[in-house]
Amino acid sequence: MNKPLVLVVEDDLPIQNLITTTLRAHEYHFLTANTGEEAIMETASHNPEIVLLDLGLPDLDGVEVIRRIRTWSNLPIIVISARSEDTDKIDALDAGADDYLTKPFSVEELLARLRVTQRRLAVMMSETLAGDAVFSNGKLKIDYAAGCAYLKEEELHLTPIEYKLLVLLAQNVGKVLTHKYITLHIWGSSWDNDVSSLRVFMATLRKKLENEPDSPQYIQTHIGIGYRMLRVVNK
Repeated sequence: MNKPLVLVVEDDLPIQNLITTTLRAHEYHFLTANTGEEAIMETASHNPEIVLLDLGLPDLDGVEVIRRIRTWSNLPIIVISARSEDTDKIDALDAGADDYLTKPFSVEELLARLRVTQRRLAVMMSETLAGDAVFSNGKLKIDYAAGCAYLKEEELHLTPIEYKLLVLLAQNVGKVLTHKYITLHIWGSSWDNDVSSLRVFMATLRKKLENEPDSPQYIQTHIGIGYRMLRVVNK
């Protein structure tokens, strides 16, 4: 598997050096940026395949950087931040982040997240080349070739990881998928942080998918176990 070009956006030099040393040791190509404006400029000019983004930048908040990049690109963005509150995660995910690592983090977990993101990029590419297969369930439609989902004929504005979750549930419609099964397929691991992040992602996905999240039509929660996509009968 060819190693992607990674943009590291981090103004804390010791942490930036830790990340770049790790990337270099594992033969990743990388660029660095110390500010939000520099990150946007590097993304636009060098077209990296993955962005590792700190939220606490000296000029722009990282969430604003995500919003600006999302106006023209869907490249994977992995947030690396000391902010650990769910509200901070939700803000970043709502803005379009794909993943969220809380500092302090282990090098092994960072590398695992990068490997999963690489695999996800490869899967998305293969799905694009596979043809125009379409999944339909009630008023929900997923166009795998286009990488888009629609509800009542209107496109759902999903982040890449929300789309990946929706596809995984759709591919197993009617089956209960455990937290471990989902996190292993999405992140390649089943860390405690992964299950916590999964709950955040599912909450944001449901806001976009369900008219009444307390009475779900598409995604059912099995408390302490996982989630299931329900088969919806068109009336």
